Amino acid sequence: MYDPTRLAALVAVAEAGSITRAAERLGYTPPALSQQVAKLEREAGATLLVRSHRGTRLTGAGELLAARARRVLDEMELARHELARLAGLSGGTLRLGTFQTAGIHLLPPVLSAFRRAHPDVELAVADYEPPHGIAAVAAGEVDLALTHAYEPAPPVPLPASVAVEPVLVEELVLVTAPGHVLAAGSGRLALADLAGQPLISMAPDHPPRQAVEAALARAGATPAVLVETPGYALVCALVSAGLGVAVVPEMVASTAATPVGTRLLDPGDLRRTISVVHRADGTTPAADAFRALLRGAFGRVGRQHPYGNGPNA
Repeated sequence: MYDPTRLAALVAVAEAGSITRAAERLGYTPPALSQQVAKLEREAGATLLVRSHRGTRLTGAGELLAARARRVLDEMELARHELARLAGLSGGTLRLGTFQTAGIHLLPPVLSAFRRAHPDVELAVADYEPPHGIAAVAAGEVDLALTHAYEPAPPVPLPASVAVEPVLVEELVLVTAPGHVLAAGSGRLALADLAGQPLISMAPDHPPRQAVEAALARAGATPAVLVETPGYALVCALVSAGLGVAVVPEMVASTAATPVGTRLLDPGDLRRTISVVHRADGTTPAADAFRALLRGAFGRVGRQHPYGNGPNA
């Protein structure tokens, strides 16, 4: 049995007329492509290429094998398309909703893996700040939506037509200006130590943040700046400029575009759960495949989740 990757390398060299041009086409380095061809020659027990200052040409054995290889590769590509059609993953569009943080830091690698596996499915991504992605799935505007909920908080009510699957839980952490005294200590910082601290407040009337804001108010943090629109990049920029401190998800703190100090909080029960929302009465094969990739990337959350009707995935 010949390795299909090596057969494809031989065909590329035959069509390009040189190792260098074929390597550029396939995304190899020339030495790596030469190694692939050399391995194929050992498998075939014959010399397949003749190299000269004018380029590379196939021997008689190389011409014979390249002709057969084209047929094999064409059949394999046909099989891939037929299997994709059978699975419902050939053509069509996967419509995704996401909020900004997930769209920047979580979605791209999963989308890349999906595109490699299912190149015939078109992708459409729309912005839905939580909890609006839930309504978008219920209304049929998108097939899936990434959303979040904060703890402690009362359960988020869900329409009967949708279900949620938690994919990632992260703690909320304190962010400060670089060198701030609260970021300099070791260990967790008690919430009570935030008493009197000027707080960059994340829209206290925004449903996903209400319980967090209430906990910070009970600890005595004093709102200094209200960020009316939920935008963590702006919050971190204001913190970095010394206008106050803030409590944000770990992912936000670790990827802030402006320099900030960080500190874990005690108790560590301020959390954000990121979930994927889907139709409860069934999803498309493309949506199912995408959810599987999400599970593989982040792992299934094995703890109580903050949605009212329980995980239906």
